[in-house]
Amino acid sequence: MQQTLDWIDWTVLIVTLATIVGYGTWKTRGRKNAQDYIKGGNTSQWWTIGLSVMATQASAITFLSTTGQAFADGMGFVQFYFGLPIAMVIICLVFIPIYHRLKVYTAYEFLENRFDLKTRSLTAILFLIQRGLAAGITIFAPAIILSVVLGWNIVTLNIIIGVLVIIYTVSGGTKAVTVTQKQQMFVIFAGMIAALFIIINLIPEEVSFRDAIDIAGATGKMKVLDFSFDLENRYTIWTGLIGGTFLMLSYFGTDQSQVQRYLSGKSMKEMQMGLLFNGMLKVPMQFFILLVGVMVFVFYQFNPSPLNFIDKSEQTVLASDYGDDYRALQDKQTTLFTEKQNVSLALSKSEDDSLKNRLFELDSIEKTYRSESKFLIKKAVDTEYTSAYNTLKKEVEALKANPESEAYLSKSAELTTLYKDAAKDTQTNDRDYMFIRFILNNLPTGLIGLLLAVILSAAMSSTASEINALATITSIDLYGRNLKEDKGDDHMVKVTKWFTLGWGIVAIIIACFADLAENLIQLVNIIGSIFYGNVLGIFLLAFFFKYIKGNAVFIGALITQAIVVIGWWFDWMPYLWLNLFGCIVVIAIANILQILLPKKSKIDI
Repeated sequence: MQQTLDWIDWTVLIVTLATIVGYGTWKTRGRKNAQDYIKGGNTSQWWTIGLSVMATQASAITFLSTTGQAFADGMGFVQFYFGLPIAMVIICLVFIPIYHRLKVYTAYEFLENRFDLKTRSLTAILFLIQRGLAAGITIFAPAIILSVVLGWNIVTLNIIIGVLVIIYTVSGGTKAVTVTQKQQMFVIFAGMIAALFIIINLIPEEVSFRDAIDIAGATGKMKVLDFSFDLENRYTIWTGLIGGTFLMLSYFGTDQSQVQRYLSGKSMKEMQMGLLFNGMLKVPMQFFILLVGVMVFVFYQFNPSPLNFIDKSEQTVLASDYGDDYRALQDKQTTLFTEKQNVSLALSKSEDDSLKNRLFELDSIEKTYRSESKFLIKKAVDTEYTSAYNTLKKEVEALKANPESEAYLSKSAELTTLYKDAAKDTQTNDRDYMFIRFILNNLPTGLIGLLLAVILSAAMSSTASEINALATITSIDLYGRNLKEDKGDDHMVKVTKWFTLGWGIVAIIIACFADLAENLIQLVNIIGSIFYGNVLGIFLLAFFFKYIKGNAVFIGALITQAIVVIGWWFDWMPYLWLNLFGCIVVIAIANILQILLPKKSKIDI
């Protein structure tokens, strides 16, 4: 059932977003020179840097997918962030002093000073590829979910989010991104804190917060630490401390969307304090967001939940030949819910291990029902579209003799639309829809508008940082570096604004063609892991392997990127380990090539 927002929710949502965009545009009006536009005038204080860094990473995916991850699998995902504080300390000690001393606009300027132009350009291009894709996903994540739940057109939503970001990012550059992210983080913190208190209040009065934790713990949702060495397990303390550290080192130390945030600091000390502030606050913040998801899980121990949180998918299967099978599954879940509710209430009054074991069994049964529901939805959608596809395909084949006819073009367009609709309707994975459905169905008027503002603010903050960084890299590392003559600050500011607009449009286009993965937050991290290890290895070679030259690094980076992509494609290891793997491989290959390549090559590759 699609939702209609109350006028109060609309007011809260519109006023919040308009205030953020208007404030960012007004506050940064008149930024004319490159120092102001690209580096924010180097005026940011440590707490502004810390909030800006957090806002850049905290996209809408963080709130939609992380809560869904906790609902399905519990708190273990927080281990992913255990390497972040370690990475912050290393960046403060190694990366920031070098960037500050060289007074660089981008992280990749350093690589030309250390190696050569081609290595700088290659690393910049790797960044543009992975961050360009991620920028589209950060727009797509809230748009696809809001479109399904509210019935809004997804293309319209993609454009709205993208245009709002483009307005103030083009206008004020880095400073606009930084100042608006403070307001966005305030909205995010206020919304999530309010949501947690409301959720706890919706749980029956006789069930205390500690009881809720015990109920979640009985089903394994409160298990935070996993010390197993199983490489098939994505989230263990080892993947977080090792793979996570390398991912965070690369992300915060070499990704321009983050580097640009702290390069705006008024001094090296402010930059370092800002990152340390982020390192101290980020893990508790992620723990808190996961706890919100776990509390939603506890809420549904006392309130009926759908088998699948994508309402359109349930409507499709109920109207199909598999409708009776799905209704039978719903009846089983209703019976299961009654027992689950009784056991949960009993557990709140007793610590009997038999009750905990039974609740764990009931949760496992419900997971089985949810898996069966996804299978039925897939079958229902496939049957529906197979029949329609066969009919249209025959009509297109019959008209194929005259490919320029209006009838052929019309039927071909219908067939293309059918493919797209089938791709949308086969989305059975509902983790990313759980939190937004809970918000719309259960939270009070006003708070719904605030939490929708949280989701859209998060999307805007991360997207703004990304297109700001993409434009900076394109203008400084590619366009500006290859200019035959210096055309001055005015020209570079104007060019950077055009690149910002261009990358904003690219992000919107990618968002319109994106698709759901198993979990959106995993998709973003997978994209990063494919590239980040290689990039981090290049920087470590620059910092610590003084005898390695440009040709060895350049060739090694190309070979490594191909190996990592192959490794990801054939699923050699969990994606977090790709960061460590890529880093080690490029360092090893560059060292070997440095030995094998001629000391003085006549041709610079």
